[in-house]
Amino acid sequence: MTETTPFPDLPYDSWTPTRETLHRFAQIVGKVRLAASHRRNHWWNVPLHLTGRGLTTRPMSAGDGRIFTIDLDLLDHRLDLTTADGPRWSFPLVGLSVAGFFTSLTDGIEALGLDVRIDRPYPFDLPDAGRPFAEDTEHATYDAEAVTRYWRLLGQVNLLLEEFAARYSGKTSPVHHFWHTFDLAVTRFGDRTVDFTAATDPVTREAYSQEVISFGFWFGDPDTQEPAFYSYTAPEPDGLADDPLTPAGASWVPARGAHLAVLRLSDARATGDVRAAALDFYESAYRAGATRAGWDVDRLDCGAGRTDPLGEGGTR
Repeated sequence: MTETTPFPDLPYDSWTPTRETLHRFAQIVGKVRLAASHRRNHWWNVPLHLTGRGLTTRPMSAGDGRIFTIDLDLLDHRLDLTTADGPRWSFPLVGLSVAGFFTSLTDGIEALGLDVRIDRPYPFDLPDAGRPFAEDTEHATYDAEAVTRYWRLLGQVNLLLEEFAARYSGKTSPVHHFWHTFDLAVTRFGDRTVDFTAATDPVTREAYSQEVISFGFWFGDPDTQEPAFYSYTAPEPDGLADDPLTPAGASWVPARGAHLAVLRLSDARATGDVRAAALDFYESAYRAGATRAGWDVDRLDCGAGRTDPLGEGGTR
């Protein structure tokens, strides 16, 4: 069978040192985004977004009101720090340790006179979370070819998630890149709110304040050592993991006391059409979660991205 959409292969072990370096680069940029953006529900202000060349913070505002943007160009492999009033700061990504990246970016912020500061300049939820970015000279591998393959795979998944998002008429997040977990995701929200205990941390309470079914793609971890599509329902309804998933090869995997629906990229590729396999997988995971959670699946269906009851709209 012939693959209809090019999803580049990127074996987990082939770029582990580079992935670990790039992940920390993204966390540093993301923490600037966190410090210089207006808070939105479910932390939608915090993730990075895709551009035609890599990842962006989107425009942000420094403490004095100046507008600036940080872009990671993953084709020319450089960081561009750009201000709306003209001055800019750029530096190459190849050859930098995490400490060098952090210093180069903070030097640029200072040189451009931007009033912004990272509150906690440490990795988030990584094995070296106790070591400041400024002291990390261990992570310094940057394979430019692997990063470009990562970017091209990310771009294909971004389009796929945009297509899937169009099928739902309820509240939906943007398709965004979570720099803390290094994955790309879109989330559908149900109508019911979730009651948490006071002991639940505020990040979790905000992120999951409504029932959600999330869909995404990540590049592997020690448990799943290859890129994979995923979905989860939170809170997880009883019996969710008893429902079948499609296509063949997709399965429910135990994860932190719940279940994650997983379709490995290799299993999607084996079908001959990654795009169709991933869309079928997301749909099967959604219907399992939504039906078990009692969502009105028919009412929330959006067909081909239209809510107009008369059908096709005109062009202008």
